[in-house]
Amino acid sequence: MLDLRPVGYVIGLLVAILGATMFLPMLADLAQGQGEWPVFLQSAAVTILVGVLMALSCSNGVKQGLTIQQTFLLTTGVWVALPVFGAIPFMLGDTDLRFVDAFFESMSGLTTTGSTVLSGLDDLPRGILLWRALLQWLGGIGIIVVAMVFLPELRVGGMQIFRSEGFDTFGKILPRATEISSRISVIYIGLTGACALAYAATGMGAFDATAHAMTTVATGGFANYDASFGAFGGMSEYVAVVFMMLAALPFVRFVQMTSGHVQPLFRDSQIRVFFATAVVLVLALSLWNMTQGPEQSETVFRKTLFNTVSLLTGTGYASTDYMIWGGFPVTVLFFAGLIGGCAGSTACSIKIFRYQLLFASIKVQLQRIRSPHGVFVPRYAGRAVGPDVLSSVMSFFVFFTVTLGALSWALGLTGLEFTTAVSGAAAALANIGPGLGEQIGPSGNFSGLNDTAKWLLSAAMLIGRLELLAVYAILTIRFWRA
Repeated sequence: MLDLRPVGYVIGLLVAILGATMFLPMLADLAQGQGEWPVFLQSAAVTILVGVLMALSCSNGVKQGLTIQQTFLLTTGVWVALPVFGAIPFMLGDTDLRFVDAFFESMSGLTTTGSTVLSGLDDLPRGILLWRALLQWLGGIGIIVVAMVFLPELRVGGMQIFRSEGFDTFGKILPRATEISSRISVIYIGLTGACALAYAATGMGAFDATAHAMTTVATGGFANYDASFGAFGGMSEYVAVVFMMLAALPFVRFVQMTSGHVQPLFRDSQIRVFFATAVVLVLALSLWNMTQGPEQSETVFRKTLFNTVSLLTGTGYASTDYMIWGGFPVTVLFFAGLIGGCAGSTACSIKIFRYQLLFASIKVQLQRIRSPHGVFVPRYAGRAVGPDVLSSVMSFFVFFTVTLGALSWALGLTGLEFTTAVSGAAAALANIGPGLGEQIGPSGNFSGLNDTAKWLLSAAMLIGRLELLAVYAILTIRFWRA
């Protein structure tokens, strides 16, 4: 029989840690003097109490390692439990959200999606704004650990190809997760601090610089203003681009750099393809936009660069309403969001390496057609790719496409029009943030959607952030019989 105690123990600890972080926005509200601090005190008390009780009740079942079944359940269970407790401040606070909206906002934060149901952000208490930023910041570092420790072991979506590049974790998931987390945390905090200082140098206030640094490095996209990054502009957009790109790189390369190994960063084919993709998209859209209007070329380039990188990395910031750019740019930006950053980063979506493996497989198939008796093997970064990796990647593409279609259809049944349904499904499943159209586009939000649509999108955020198969596996009968 499946022992759930180790899973419950870890989830309880993480819930308690989430509760402890609620004291930070409480202090922010105290400093602002608006009287909202009791909201976070009450939320922290409930969250810590439940988390501690859960951990204590399951502590007698803790072992050195986890089975594959337990790892699947832990990976999914954490990302279901944390948004529930992360929603409490939104329900008790000045936003006064219903549970469906509070859960949507919390799930969007922790999965670093960036879709929001909140408006009037400019006037919200600082505690709520900081809590949104904290959710994304915690979710960003969390997904790095999941991508580097758990998903390769679970052989999800081709992630097992990175096992040799990171750490040997099989059979020792929890101890190794602690070691990896400590090394990544230093880098993650360092990047966040550097980003905050850079934002401050462009003229942002200390609070805005800190909050936006958190959501930038997490590639989350929650902003403190309804206008998103349109409230700043200028040099701050260039700073954001730099750190969004850095956050979309494999964090294992940063770990290697701190150990004195710089070459892997420059030799990584995934990184080279990622930068090449960004350059091509930015140049193509910049040239298009420069021919369409009288704006100065630097402004056009900056807006194009910022919004393209924001969508490519899945951050979801917007510095202008790019829906007015026309059909061609909007279509390109939509598909850019379905590319994503590198594996093992805070970036989301399908990821660059899967496209590389897809094209490598297509190339080999074409070679076999031309030379039926030849022996051709798909290669990634100079290494032969096994059939298990290719099968996992192809399964991911199939599941992603089918899920996107089914989710779009389901959203359409709730009454959403075609553009909203399809772009909303893509934005949630790929964890991009904004969709397309007037309602959920860069100048809108998700508050006007019906409750059923919000629940569907919340589920899609979770499924997409955990690379689909990690969630689908636990829904099979065989999983529970194993």
